[in-house]
Amino acid sequence: MIAFVSGQVVSYGADWVIVDNHGMGWYINFPHTANLRLHQEVQIYTYMHISENDVALYGFESMEERDLFLRLISVKGLGPRTALNMLSKTTAGRLIMTIEQGDVAYLKSMPGIGNKTASQIILDLKGKLVQHQEEDKQVSDEIRDAMEALKTFGYKQNEINQAVKIIREQPGLTSDAYLKLALQFLAKKVG
Repeated sequence: MIAFVSGQVVSYGADWVIVDNHGMGWYINFPHTANLRLHQEVQIYTYMHISENDVALYGFESMEERDLFLRLISVKGLGPRTALNMLSKTTAGRLIMTIEQGDVAYLKSMPGIGNKTASQIILDLKGKLVQHQEEDKQVSDEIRDAMEALKTFGYKQNEINQAVKIIREQPGLTSDAYLKLALQFLAKKVG
């Protein structure tokens, strides 16, 4: 998985940026292009979304914002474009506070969010974001990479969380080793 891209801003638009990384131009869907300027050196945390018709790279200013994005796209009916648009209209902290307070009206003010989706976001995420923020501080980059790989393989967030509790007990492993342990755990759980 691609955890981040570092390099120089070559071009950007309303919701995308092209970053030159050693002669390779990375097209990244990015919610905060107002904070960019040409030729600026950046490090953008990324998530690669793979679907039947598309492969897209989504970028974020921080790991925390990226993790919130991953939680948003775990909500039924909420795709990556809509989640990115939400993050472009507000800060991650404000969005978490809105969800924790159950503020449907504020969520509905976001582009592409109707009453049903706003209610589903609150139902799925309320009470979980603050807890996960604390847990995420204790998770290594290698475990985060394994979590992202599991998400790409189609595992649900609650299955990933169960696997993380198990693999966290063995510190100091590589991303691949954590992924292998998690897959073994999830296979035993199903079988």
